Amino acid sequence: MATPDIAQLRNVTSQVIKAAEASKSPVHNVLDVQEDTDKFSSIFARAMENINTTNAYLSDAENEEIRWALGQTENTHDLTIALQKAQTTLQYTIAVRDRALAAYREITQMQI
Repeated sequence: MATPDIAQLRNVTSQVIKAAEASKSPVHNVLDVQEDTDKFSSIFARAMENINTTNAYLSDAENEEIRWALGQTENTHDLTIALQKAQTTLQYTIAVRDRALAAYREITQMQI
């Protein structure tokens, strides 16, 4: 029996995977607003939730660095994962901030 080569799997989409990502992921797309009522407050609340998640990931990464530096753990895998999560969420948060500032600048430069 030949083992399948997983390198050939591309664009695997499944409703189960999408549902798991939606339910397990603490980071949300702030522009993916479903309800029509009070969109701004909904977007703002989700953006604040993303900032809090980013802060939590940064704190976790810092705690892992401290544990590793003190010799309390030798598992560099957990340290690497924590650092990568923190870096990715920080980049996402900065990208959202930049887009929000660009939209604000564009709105303020509109002539009425």
